[in-house]
Amino acid sequence: MTQTTVSCVAADGGLNLVHRLEDFQDFYRQHSERWEERHRYKEAGPQLLPQTFLQNVVKGGGRSEREDGLSPGRTEPLILWSQGSRLQRFVVECRVLRRSLASTIDKGARPMAGYVDRCGAEAGHLVLFDCENGRWEDKLFRRSATSDGVTIEVWGM
Repeated sequence: MTQTTVSCVAADGGLNLVHRLEDFQDFYRQHSERWEERHRYKEAGPQLLPQTFLQNVVKGGGRSEREDGLSPGRTEPLILWSQGSRLQRFVVECRVLRRSLASTIDKGARPMAGYVDRCGAEAGHLVLFDCENGRWEDKLFRRSATSDGVTIEVWGM
């Protein structure tokens, strides 16, 4: 296992995806400008960087399946982590922040709640990328949203 993977494994062998997403917030803050400067398609980073970043976790004891179930035209990772007989499932959806934060969360949380339920995931994580100029202290956050009785962790980048 890589050092990164080890830091995300809980004492019971389960995956602590929250810790990994906290690491990703730091990584994205430090490296997003380089991506944006080099690539004309600005939405590529918010779609590809999280999947690449999470790949280290998957190499340590799980796998990532690309799912088309959340939104038409999108492919979202479903992280599967297996330790012994225990299988954890985590859904991660990445979106670029459009218009208001509240409407972007609402548009993402509702379909995601259904998907979390359908695939039996223990958690859903909605990662929102604010590509506008602004203070990082305002862009980086973690909060919860509930839709159809399912709690979704919302991450600001």
